[in-house]
Amino acid sequence: MGTERMRLIGGRLIDPSQGIDELADIAVGSGRVLEIVRGSERNRRSAAASGERLVNVEGMVIAPGFVDLHCHLREPGFEEKETIATGTRAAAAGGFTTICAMPNTNPTVDTASDVEWVISAARRGGVVRVYPIGTITRGEKGQELSEMADMAHAGAVAFSDDGNMVKSARLMRNALAYSRVTGKPIVDHAEDPDLVDGGVMHDGRVASILGLRGAAAEAEEVAVARDIALARATGGKLHLAHISTAAAVDLVRAAKARGISVTAECTPHHLTMTDEWVAGTGVGHPPFNTNCRVNPPLRTDVDRAALLEGLLDGTINCIATDHAPHTSVDKDCEFDQAAPGLSMLETAFGLLMRLVDAGQLDLPTLIKLLTVAPARVFDLEAGTLRGGAPADLVVIDPGAEWTVDVRKFHSKGRNSPLHGERFRGLIRTTMVGGEVVHEVAQ
Repeated sequence: MGTERMRLIGGRLIDPSQGIDELADIAVGSGRVLEIVRGSERNRRSAAASGERLVNVEGMVIAPGFVDLHCHLREPGFEEKETIATGTRAAAAGGFTTICAMPNTNPTVDTASDVEWVISAARRGGVVRVYPIGTITRGEKGQELSEMADMAHAGAVAFSDDGNMVKSARLMRNALAYSRVTGKPIVDHAEDPDLVDGGVMHDGRVASILGLRGAAAEAEEVAVARDIALARATGGKLHLAHISTAAAVDLVRAAKARGISVTAECTPHHLTMTDEWVAGTGVGHPPFNTNCRVNPPLRTDVDRAALLEGLLDGTINCIATDHAPHTSVDKDCEFDQAAPGLSMLETAFGLLMRLVDAGQLDLPTLIKLLTVAPARVFDLEAGTLRGGAPADLVVIDPGAEWTVDVRKFHSKGRNSPLHGERFRGLIRTTMVGGEVVHEVAQ
């Protein structure tokens, strides 16, 4: 916890949780936000308080630290892909100060002691806040429910079988009913495996051209419809991970209109990339790039536009990275043999800034979707710079340009199709509890 009293001056403060978007100074100390000084008051209080260090951030944007509801830290069991130490450093480099770790480790996070282990390991080796997500079913095998009440008491913030949809409607119904007891959402990877049927990319024109087996978009539509029906029947808390299709957006919009307790997230890559990336069409990359194999797969531009519309009208609650680091062995192979997933924590903000540059999203809305919006979904103490809140913040250089170099990633996962891409918008400083955990010199 940073005990030094520090005042960031001269920056544009954007805090959607308080409706602030203006030039303002912010003072932090003892790990907390002490005060925000706005408007004319800034001129009258320009002198540093006793023992206060002034940091000039003129031309920069100050915002709450980003919150990620969906990432994979791989530890325990898959430390060759990522560790809590490397994953949290990657998060800090990307501006994320709070991350929620998926439970598909070895062993999976099934019990209170598993949750406690993750929390303890993150305190020892992590540089950002880590909240564990527990499994819905033991071992993510879809046969019996995990000890969700005990895990919630130990600190789990949600429950998910991650890449495995809960195939049994009976079990999913019971899990959603149980969420009324724990107060924690059930997070489903809504994709019917029978309809995916071994598909490795979106089933459409591009898959046909490339000769790759397609995964039908209806696999997501059918699963989302089932989960919404069960949420309606039980009154449980449903959160849909990484939705990717226009049909899923329509279903969630209709469910919310009926008052069903459902929230949803989408990823930076599904918002900005399409199945054309697999073919390399118009993106300057070779075809069959295994780093473009993700789950759910990259969809069409119609789906991409529907996701953006869903974010803008509140159908989709927030953006989550689905950071999925893999080794070169997992990706240096034939496309249909490659492990799905990409390393996203360090490139998420830069990639999303392309939407801002294109006039499709404004910066305050983007920051909202990365801060207070995800924090509200899982009811986390994060995503705000209110007085007394943890001093978790980012300083963004909105005009700085930079080039993605996977060789310089803090993450062990170098599996990104964005290597060599040019972005605008750089995370200069990340602070957690008032301590600087990432900094890039100007």
